[in-house]
Amino acid sequence: MRVDKLSHQLDSEGTEFVMDHLDGKSFSPFFLGLPLLFASILFLGMNQLTSRSQEHPTDREHGGMSMVMDEPMSPAARAKLLADKRESEFNHHLAGFFVLLAGIFIFFEERLKNRWPGVRYAWPLCFLLSGVFVLIFSDTELWPFGPKSWWSGVAGNLEVLQHKTFAAILLALGVIEMRRASGVLRAVWSAWIFPVLAFAGSVLLLFHVHSAGMHGPDAMSKMERIQMQHFSYAAAGVGIALSKGLSDAPFQGRRIFRVLWPLCMLALGILLMLYVE
Repeated sequence: MRVDKLSHQLDSEGTEFVMDHLDGKSFSPFFLGLPLLFASILFLGMNQLTSRSQEHPTDREHGGMSMVMDEPMSPAARAKLLADKRESEFNHHLAGFFVLLAGIFIFFEERLKNRWPGVRYAWPLCFLLSGVFVLIFSDTELWPFGPKSWWSGVAGNLEVLQHKTFAAILLALGVIEMRRASGVLRAVWSAWIFPVLAFAGSVLLLFHVHSAGMHGPDAMSKMERIQMQHFSYAAAGVGIALSKGLSDAPFQGRRIFRVLWPLCMLALGILLMLYVE
């Protein structure tokens, strides 16, 4: 079956059409890329968790940095390190839950919109909730949870600044898509805000700083593991940006990408929920 025929039927039957065409004869080779991309992103995340966790850098590679990080810690410092680890993992897991939930709503929106017209607001709301959470709870050393002011925290710590930038991107995406869903914002350019901001956030992930808790004999392997996980998030984010942009582009095959981009969202949500330090 040709892609143009698939695209026509997909628009009328939604995601149910995709499931009905996994039977061999009518299965287009193009659809093979959907599960392969989804599986490859998940494999990347799981592979880097297992393969990197056992790696230990040598003193020759890291010099004095390794010696400083290997210094013994007091019980209070160990307790603080554990608390920071749990907080960071929880933040990633909850953000991943919101992304996963948004992907589910997007994927089944065509099937649910007749029974529940308000479903079109569900996934933008997930971005808004995630943005509010990251903005307020991502750095508890800031007021009102900690002694630091927001100005000193954001201006003096690159990691905090990046967290707040991610929060701003999530909030902007939620607001824009909420207005588009309500019909208030109908300009053609508004459809490209999501892919542009998603791509910018993905690039920023490649330079994400994570300095908290970098102590102990496995500090360097932990840093490498965290970096690789964020690389997998960036890869999924680029997939989301490209497929979302193409799903709104004026060409006949765009309906295929309306299935692909929520799958990438699901993959990113799962990867975030698997985050470990």
